[in-house]
Amino acid sequence: MDYLPLFVELKQHPVLLVGGGHVAARKAVLLLKAGARLRVIAPQLCDELHLAYQQNQIEWIAGQYQAEHLLGMMLVIVATDDKVLNQQVYLDAQARHIFVNVVDSQPQCSFIFPAIIDRNPILIAISSAGKAPVLVRMIREKLEALLPTSLGTMATIAGKWRNKVKQKLTGFQARCRFWEQAFSGKFASLVASGQLIQAQAQLEQQLSHPDSPQGELALVGAGPGDAGLLTLRGLQVIQQAEVVLYDSLVSADILELVRRDADRICVGKRAGQHSTLQEEINQLIVKYTQLGKRVVRLKGGDPFIFGRGGEELEIAVQHGIPFQVVPGVTAASGASAYAGIPLTHRNYAQSVTFMTGHCQSGGIEPDWQALAQANHTLAIYMGTTKAELISQRLIEQGRSPLTPIAVISCGTRHDQQILTGNLTQLAQLAKQAPTPALLIVGEVAALHHQLAWFGDRQTQHTSAIHSSLVHFA
Repeated sequence: MDYLPLFVELKQHPVLLVGGGHVAARKAVLLLKAGARLRVIAPQLCDELHLAYQQNQIEWIAGQYQAEHLLGMMLVIVATDDKVLNQQVYLDAQARHIFVNVVDSQPQCSFIFPAIIDRNPILIAISSAGKAPVLVRMIREKLEALLPTSLGTMATIAGKWRNKVKQKLTGFQARCRFWEQAFSGKFASLVASGQLIQAQAQLEQQLSHPDSPQGELALVGAGPGDAGLLTLRGLQVIQQAEVVLYDSLVSADILELVRRDADRICVGKRAGQHSTLQEEINQLIVKYTQLGKRVVRLKGGDPFIFGRGGEELEIAVQHGIPFQVVPGVTAASGASAYAGIPLTHRNYAQSVTFMTGHCQSGGIEPDWQALAQANHTLAIYMGTTKAELISQRLIEQGRSPLTPIAVISCGTRHDQQILTGNLTQLAQLAKQAPTPALLIVGEVAALHHQLAWFGDRQTQHTSAIHSSLVHFA
């Protein structure tokens, strides 16, 4: 171990910063955040440090460094491009047994700044002893993605409850079980959703009934397919789940992110195929949450956009099941972006409508006249089987037969395909397209050939040529 990791309390302790540039300013931000009394020595200050000086956050000595400036200092940070000066400060500090750090010069450091993940009061420091700072940065990015921003709030509340829990639960193991249940259960979910009063009420209930775990439901949007589009919050929640009820549209890459010991149950619904009835899904939600399980209902896209998320939450409310919702990137947004089709564009479309291609039996008929207006984009979910009717209704209501269209299959995935043409070809192209597929109707669809960036461009180009040949035949 090259360095002993320490967390140093700097509140009101004197720290010397030699240098007045932007690098010094970055160090000053960190030191001031820790509450240090910061003295800066530099002939001039950059704008950030000068503002801090004007606001009386730092003391500034406008001149050259002298050894006597080290008197009484707890730490010294050197951030200049003058190698001779840097070495002199380092030697002076070492001679006086003062910890010193010369920025970007590991041999001239008796202490180093680690990469920090700040969830105050939770702090995580990562270091490679100055050998691989880029690797450290990458590790920090991965940990930032995994650790909820609510950790600090959770720790602060736990600190206030420690004595109360200790008085109620005298055994060490009992206290450990209490906090493990709290930090991985409903208390943590309530803190994450900002319900701090309810979170403390949950601790009270758990303390009164320590052996009665309560299940909960999380409605999570998995996005359109690419695992990189799963939100950080979504990743955190599915890795805490004990039961995952997932749709067929959820990609295998995203399912790989679910914790290994969770029960995974496919409740997928696909057009033209056997599927789980919504009533059966509702029963599974109730069953597992009443067993005290953390249940995730994992849906493709966003659960509140043609995902029946509202219906499932109504069931949760009826049965008193606590729940939370994690939005996802909806297919219209994700698939169109990966196809190089902006849903709005000030030269082509000033509005966009998300609609479904099929409605519940006896449902309300769409307002085709409103949908048929020019310079308006339609993003149509589950529309391949009704593509002919959609095309017919739009043309009847005045939409130009030559309106550009795109059929995006398996959007954002490695096997994404895009077929383009005009409104008269919509039904024919929809029949050719693998499912799941999203239909885009509107002038913006023509921008695909110019703005496409994802996947095999040659395949996309060939599809476009094929579509054009159909039109001119």
